[in-house]
Formats: sequence, structure tokens, C-alpha cells
Amino acid sequence: MTTSSRPYTLIAVGELLADFIGHHVSSSLLDALDFRRYQGGSPANMAANMARMGNKTALVACVGDDNIGRYLTRETAEVGVDTQFVTKHAQEPTSIVLVSRTAGTPDFVAYRHADCQIQTDQLPDSLLAQTTLFHTTCFALSRQPAQDAICDAAKRAQAAGCQVTIDANYAPTIWPDREQAWRVLADYCSAGALVKLSEDDAERLYGEKQSTERILSDFHKMGAKIICFTLGANGSIVSYDGGTQQAVIPGKKVDVVDVTGAGDAYWAGFLTAFVDGHTPEQCARSGATLAQMKLSRQGPLPFQVDRKSLYR
Repeated sequence: MTTSSRPYTLIAVGELLADFIGHHVSSSLLDALDFRRYQGGSPANMAANMARMGNKTALVACVGDDNIGRYLTRETAEVGVDTQFVTKHAQEPTSIVLVSRTAGTPDFVAYRHADCQIQTDQLPDSLLAQTTLFHTTCFALSRQPAQDAICDAAKRAQAAGCQVTIDANYAPTIWPDREQAWRVLADYCSAGALVKLSEDDAERLYGEKQSTERILSDFHKMGAKIICFTLGANGSIVSYDGGTQQAVIPGKKVDVVDVTGAGDAYWAGFLTAFVDGHTPEQCARSGATLAQMKLSRQGPLPFQVDRKSLYR
């Protein structure tokens, strides 16, 4: 189990929303005919995935005072996530996302309402002092008032001895102001963040393809402690000690059934290994193991995942 004595291994902050995912494979949403409803939102998925491996997790989020919000809160709680910090917004409905089922990066459209209404008072110092990891996403940081509330909490979390982490899942359709996104990311990473981003994330963030060396260098300069750069089927690179140390983890052949949520599975495996005291290279291997499990099955990970399987 975890090496920390704090009650929560991870507090995930950000979007809890409903994913309506294409039931059949399509090239994009243009030809997606029908959809099935799933509990979604990267922070919620992270908290759920880590709970599946025996970590105590909590979610700080905002949903509407409606049945979609009640469905999402119930689904998240049933996996073992503490949902007492999920608030209901009286005016804004629960956010939803339409997602295509594709072999590559999915096509999606977000209808955002309650998810970005997170307030500072949902993240008191007393809560931050109870967790080992404080996690969020670019999606969560892309709008106010959540943006200021989360960035402020990240600084207070660092001061309280938490390890700050982020999935830098930038998308211009979600966050059109790229320059602002860089400023906010730099502010967040300055708290010594652990950062995950994919090749697609990086290309969207820079507006064009960049060398791996530049991407890693830029994030280390912003203050990132460890950067995990995922390369799809080609594996991943993990960079640490200011970029002086790097490990390359080759990809493994996987019969892909469903790519949705693979990044969240990867980071949950990585962070679980991190709190268990493993090296950055082993953390990346553990992340890859959990991502492969997710890729090979439809829908979410199993209700319980054997933690020891991350280290075999």
C-alpha cells in the first residue's frame, strides 16, 4: 500500500461530466449514429482508477442539480471515490461531452456548464493537508472560476507538502487562448508538478510538431519535477532531475478495443507506483501496464485491479 500516512492518496480536482460515446466505430462525430452514456471527466476517472487499486481518493468537482449529476456522483462513489466534495450548482446543468469511437484520438464536442464552477472554498487548507497527491487537468484549468481556484489551491497544496500533478491534455477547442494556456500551465508547473502529456497534447499546445527535447526542456524550465511524454504505440519517455535523467519505455503490441480513458489509466498506474516509492522508469512501466489493460477492454477498468500487477 501507499507509503504516506495522509488519509487520501489523491485528491482529483476538475470535471465530472457525462461522456456520450459512439456505440459503433466511426471516423468522426460526423458519421457517429448512436451513443451510450458513461461517467466521464479525466479527474473523476483518475480518482476512480486509483481507487480500484486500493488508494483512498476524493474528487472535488461541480455538477448540476439534475439527474445526470446524480448519476455521475453515484457512479463515482460506487467505485470507492469519496464524493463529499462534489457540489451541485443551482443554475448550471451538468456538463456533457459527445465522443466518437475511433481507433485514434477521438473526435469530441464539449457542452460545458457546471464543471467549471469550482470555487476556492471547496479546497480549504484542511483538505489539502490530508492528501499526498493533488491532481488536475488542462480541461479543468481552461475556464473561470475553476482556473483561479485550482491554481491557488495547487500553491497551497505544495506548501502543505502535497505532490502536485497534472494531465496536460490541452485542446484548442476547449481552451482557444493558447497563450493563456501556457501562462496558466507555467503557473501550475511552478509548484513542482509531475506532468503527463501525449504527442497529440504537445502538438495542440505548441500549434505544430516540436522536438521531444524542446518539449521536455520547456516543461522542466516551468518547474516540472517529472515529465512523462507518452508516444502512443511507441511507448513513452520519462524525464526527471531537471532533464538530466531520462528513460525510454518501448511500447507493446495491444489489440485495441477502446482508446477512451487510456491516458487516465496510464497516469493512475504511474502515480500509484510513485506513491509506492518506485523509480520514475518503473512508474512509467506501471502506467503502461494499466493503459494496456484499459485499451484491451470496452468501458472502464475492472472494479478492482491487483496493485501487484503493476510491478510484474
